[in-house]
Amino acid sequence: MTATETAAPRRLGPLVLLNLATLFSATGNGIAIVVLPWLVLERTGRASDAAVVAGAATLPLLLSSLFAGTVVDLFGRRRTSIISDCLSALSAAAIPIVANTAGLSVLVIAVLAAVGAAFDPAGIAARESMLPAATTSAGWSLDRMNSLYEANYNVAYLVGPGIGGVLIATVGAENTLWVTALGFVLSIVTITFLRLDNAGRPDASSAPTSLWRGTVEGLKFVWHNRLLRTIALVDMAVVALYLPVESVVFPVYFTELDKPAQLGSVLMALSVGGVVGALAYGPLSPFVSRRVIMLVAVIVLGAAMVAMAFLPPLWAILALALLQGLVFGPVGPIANYAMQTRSPEHMRGRITGVMTSTAYAAGPLGYLLAGPMIDAWGIQPTFFVLAVPVLVLGIACCAFPVLKELDAPATVS
Repeated sequence: MTATETAAPRRLGPLVLLNLATLFSATGNGIAIVVLPWLVLERTGRASDAAVVAGAATLPLLLSSLFAGTVVDLFGRRRTSIISDCLSALSAAAIPIVANTAGLSVLVIAVLAAVGAAFDPAGIAARESMLPAATTSAGWSLDRMNSLYEANYNVAYLVGPGIGGVLIATVGAENTLWVTALGFVLSIVTITFLRLDNAGRPDASSAPTSLWRGTVEGLKFVWHNRLLRTIALVDMAVVALYLPVESVVFPVYFTELDKPAQLGSVLMALSVGGVVGALAYGPLSPFVSRRVIMLVAVIVLGAAMVAMAFLPPLWAILALALLQGLVFGPVGPIANYAMQTRSPEHMRGRITGVMTSTAYAAGPLGYLLAGPMIDAWGIQPTFFVLAVPVLVLGIACCAFPVLKELDAPATVS
């Protein structure tokens, strides 16, 4: 019997379904990024109120994403993805329902945003935990799969804010959230058809014994792995400094200009760059060091943010946003590769959850500082306060020898 005859058949179906579910779910979240601050700014016009809602939508991510991976390892990847999207759909639909009945206030928007955000990490961790099995099923390399997955994720944040900006101007911010709910429903339908190894209920012998114990095991694993620890801390710092720009600074800036479509176009430019950058990573990965790509990404992101802080004309902001997305697009695939090649199969959910939670750890602080700073100092000084540290961090990363391990041989556990 020949090697060809004994080789397992390649199945692209799981890969397609997994990426479609991610596209639908993330598109819904991409719409919400634009809609939630807009709802607040329409009512009060205060940047600090928009920052409170942005922080409320992010604060639960720290705690829920920390435990979300353990939930995945306890109950199974496919089931967790479906339940998470179901709860997210209900929370998104609750906002227009309340708006048309009891009425919305900043507090109500913040509470509903927090509830909705709490459910997202479990679904994200569940789908990311299924990537290695989908890669094996398709006969692809991890770099190629991660490149496609992150590009697909960026497509969602390209389409989502664009849809959000257009729909706000046509049907209103509240009604736009029905489309967010629809995105989660489509994700549920897609995952229902997914059949993949290790996607069902985990074996009792390998599952965590409790939610707390499993989460502690994930934290210890990440902390004792130098590469994962470094990537988590760098990602945490970048997210904390960058997310307030996208969710507070730019919404305030374009609200003052009364240009919601321009806000959508800037966020779309970021995503277009991210799509191209992520897709380019797959073909480039055999030829370019992962460490070099990572260093270039953080340094250029910081430099572009500093240039953007001068608030140049729209065409320049769009060009800088495109550049930011382009250079930072490969960072997600690289971080995924590090997790996938350094985590045991039975712990992949926990490790993914911990890595995701660190990205949001300082996010709420960034949001809550950005709003008052804008109210006190204005948009431009706040922008510089957020941008300069990213550039400094990128330069400092050049001195981190552990990043050389990104190019060391590793295998999926």
